[in-house]
Amino acid sequence: MKINIKYSLLVCAFLLGSCEDDFLDRAPLDVITNETFWETEEHLVLAVNAIYGNIKEKNTVDMENMGDNTIWPSTTSYQLIGSGNFGNDLGTLNTEWGTQYAAVRQANAFLENYDKADVPEARKEQLAAEVRVIRALAYSYLTNFWGDVPLVTTTLTVDELYGPRNPREEVVDFLLEDLELAAQHLPAEIPTGVDRGRMNKAAALGLKARIALYNQRWEVAEQAAKAVMDMGIYELYSNGDPNTSYKELFTYAGNLSGGNNRETIIARLSLTGVTDHNLSREIQVPDQVVRWNPTKSLVDSYLMIDGLPIEKSPLYDVDTYEEVFENRDPRMTQTILEPGSPWGGRYDSSLRHSDNDASNDHPDTLWVPKFQSDRRGATTITGYYFTKYVELSTVPEVGRDVNDIILLRYAEILLTYAEARYEQGELTQADLDMTINLLRDRVGMKHMVLSELEANGLDVREEIHRERRVELALEGQRYFDIIRWRKGELLAQDVKGTNVNWLPEHLNLSALRTDDEGFIIVSSGRTFDPGRNYLWPVPLPQVQRNPELGQNPGW
Repeated sequence: MKINIKYSLLVCAFLLGSCEDDFLDRAPLDVITNETFWETEEHLVLAVNAIYGNIKEKNTVDMENMGDNTIWPSTTSYQLIGSGNFGNDLGTLNTEWGTQYAAVRQANAFLENYDKADVPEARKEQLAAEVRVIRALAYSYLTNFWGDVPLVTTTLTVDELYGPRNPREEVVDFLLEDLELAAQHLPAEIPTGVDRGRMNKAAALGLKARIALYNQRWEVAEQAAKAVMDMGIYELYSNGDPNTSYKELFTYAGNLSGGNNRETIIARLSLTGVTDHNLSREIQVPDQVVRWNPTKSLVDSYLMIDGLPIEKSPLYDVDTYEEVFENRDPRMTQTILEPGSPWGGRYDSSLRHSDNDASNDHPDTLWVPKFQSDRRGATTITGYYFTKYVELSTVPEVGRDVNDIILLRYAEILLTYAEARYEQGELTQADLDMTINLLRDRVGMKHMVLSELEANGLDVREEIHRERRVELALEGQRYFDIIRWRKGELLAQDVKGTNVNWLPEHLNLSALRTDDEGFIIVSSGRTFDPGRNYLWPVPLPQVQRNPELGQNPGW
């Protein structure tokens, strides 16, 4: 396996290199060239494997910092973007531009050469289809970030992108057509064994549905999502227990390698010692401030078990930290750690629930949040911790997490179908019952009922948006949803945490900055200019290299 990975890295370097056919009259015998490489199925598979390396991994979760679900304790580039306080010289802008176009170029190199191989036509087209999906994934980020971008279908290097940008609509048209072509050549069944994690028909159609949804192509989004649903092979992950099924999907038990996951459609798989990451530890790191701090905004978004928001439900009556978690949508406690739960944060026994409660002297159980950073337990800046995506066995280890990073799953397909139906004015109760209410059934949550929403004065669109937020929290989707829903004002609000009045007095929280009601103020000074912040600025190095790219409005 490691040999194949190293060879794939060599192929990756080749795909990024020059493709000048006339450089030499005769191909050298000791290096990879176009003349000697594109000959066998093994060559094609190695090239495709190298291209898979462009799929985002933990970076997908890192992008959650641009939204309002979580906040890091230190300033990150994604956090700056979410706050609106950045310029076109921010390095991450150019990194995203360069890495996504590197993926596009590698894909283009394959698609220009794969037909040379002496391989059965169906097999060649299947591999080409996998590459088309990966290229479309890269372009989906480019269009989401910048809108208009150069549409490149040949093996130009980034330095050779000297033309103007193509209109976003033109690029999206190309992607939707290309993904439909890919779907025709990909197998319908879920890849298993050595093919585990490869693209299949559902990956092409599911990505088509997402891109269409993000670009208000409601009918296309509906049709593509329904096509995945009608395949009849995907279903929501469940271990039979509504109290743990949702959370388990994001642990080793729910990985594709376990053989029980028929929900994940696109994921970045990890390999011990080669492609592992550090997500579990960063979420509950036991000797530092945790990297992922759930916000008050996210906590407040979870419904009560009666199906009503906290501001409308008579069940919401909070005086203590523990009561925040009571009677809520069960996805809340399978996403955000509730008191009394096992965890990897391991703070010292002085942080008891109360001064005289000796039963809390167990570092493997969370009781109250820790705010003092003294390397004696996981510290939070909002008062909340995540439990989603945490594999407890990996928290004590550094960089040894091999949990799957999910980029697209069946739950999103169901949410896409419901939203697309609503935006066309066609949503019915039957639609909800075969989409959103399946998500709620998994965790034992009350159904969404159209007549009840109306009776309680709730906006259907807003409740569909809420459902997407809580189901996909910490999966890198929130920022893009805020942008496409034109809700940029949410990013300009102060980031807040729990209420200090709900916590035991002996924790000594006087140093924390709070608002008039006692909620912790974690971040302020945020801004969002609707005239410019719905798109990123074209990176400064790219504008300097190619003035024809122009610049997005307001930048």
